[in-house]
Amino acid sequence: MWLAGNRHARAGQTGFTLFELLIAITLVAALTAVAVPVFTRSAGTEVKAAARTLAAGLRRTRSRAVLQGRAQVLALDVKRHAFRVGTAGRTRALPSDVTLQLFTARSELLGERAGAIRFYPDGSSTGGRITVTAGDRRLLVDVNWLSGRVRILGAG
Repeated sequence: MWLAGNRHARAGQTGFTLFELLIAITLVAALTAVAVPVFTRSAGTEVKAAARTLAAGLRRTRSRAVLQGRAQVLALDVKRHAFRVGTAGRTRALPSDVTLQLFTARSELLGERAGAIRFYPDGSSTGGRITVTAGDRRLLVDVNWLSGRVRILGAG
């Protein structure tokens, strides 16, 4: 009889058992561990993403020059953090929290804060370097003038 009365009293009570609380805390911890890295990007991640995007754009520009048999340019606007492949290409935005510096041939300067890197039908280029920096992380997107080869180089 005592057991039957205890069950009845327990069924009317509200609250959570210790086991249920432990399960809830475990789920919250697991979700936080997965979600926080997704929503917070570090300076290193921003720099790497920007450098890869620029390198891909430069490689695309070189490929177009070779395939179409005429010179193609990648124009970079350092102030607006954006670049465009060709004259009628779509403008691609880069993260605004990275700093960009362009080193290119004098003939390819498009103003004080903009310039281009030109690729020729034989794959060669005017050459240049784009420095991408955020915090203490810096990467160099290097274009060899003779071969047109695009590489991402780490910098200290």
